[in-house]
Amino acid sequence: MMLKETSRKNAVHIMLVYTGGCNGCDIEVVNAVLSPFYDLEQYKVMLTWNPREADILAVTGPVTKKIAPALKEIYDAIPEPKLVAAIGACATVGGPYANLGGDLGSSDQIIGGVEKVIPVDAKLPGCPPRPEDILQVVASVIPLLAEKR
Repeated sequence: MMLKETSRKNAVHIMLVYTGGCNGCDIEVVNAVLSPFYDLEQYKVMLTWNPREADILAVTGPVTKKIAPALKEIYDAIPEPKLVAAIGACATVGGPYANLGGDLGSSDQIIGGVEKVIPVDAKLPGCPPRPEDILQVVASVIPLLAEKR
């Protein structure tokens, strides 16, 4: 248990959750976090796919009715302290999917932005946001995480 606590204090683990949309934001998040150009791992910022290791939950895409329960379950599985970043126009306000309606019949399946399901600590609009902007958001929430630890 001590190894896990030490690891959490000395590194930041980001979990990426895609809730729908075009995947543009996912690609930019992975580019920002994993690419050798930005090399966030040298600053001990890592990408994880395990909610029990995560410190920051980065959510991309509009929240659909079908994914909302799973998103809440993932959020609940992340240990405290935890932060949530809504990345992209879809995650912040539902993006173009929030306005679908009429004959398309999709608007009743889109809940909207992430904060309609779980609390959000940082929002980054854009379609998709640039990797530099994603890094800026990550850098802005790390001090909040440090305060909670």
